[in-house]
Amino acid sequence: MNMELIEGLLPQWQFSERHTLVLDGVTPVHAYASIIPGLSTQAPLVNQAIALREVPGRLLRALGLSRNGLPSQAFGVHSFALLGQVPNKEIAFGLAGRFWQLDYGLRPVANAQAFAAMIDQPRLVLNVCVEPLGDHSCRLVTHTRVHCPDEAQRRRFAPYWYVIRPVSGLIRQRMLRRIAKLALATSP
Repeated sequence: MNMELIEGLLPQWQFSERHTLVLDGVTPVHAYASIIPGLSTQAPLVNQAIALREVPGRLLRALGLSRNGLPSQAFGVHSFALLGQVPNKEIAFGLAGRFWQLDYGLRPVANAQAFAAMIDQPRLVLNVCVEPLGDHSCRLVTHTRVHCPDEAQRRRFAPYWYVIRPVSGLIRQRMLRRIAKLALATSP
């Protein structure tokens, strides 16, 4: 199983999630080449889930009870930093911040080194792996890991995780299907 990057980026975690999808008739090379375009494709369900997640912040802001409450830019794939790639095997993305806050509490992540240095922040790694199963089949796998550096932040994150996890899982499954669709369309 390919997980070199995620192991190096976040070897310890308290929260994790894994999703898989087998692609018949798709080589690992084609599946890998479809990851970034598949992640960049607009997905109405994802946009709706993010909009729903942001409703409390919008309400508080509209009522004048908060000046913050919303991120300056809508949350999306662009919010993740590319942390590394193992060609034809794995791509890893990361976030750092206090995800449970209305505005996500995101901290800028420039690269993998900056991500590793953020030891006082909760950190999340999302990777997508391609596992060869034969000449013309493979498995796409997403892993999501979250590490909270102290007990207080872990306790703040835990309720948020259990509320968003079902939707997050649905988003990951849809993401895998978008990648698969692109890979099937470009496979010889």
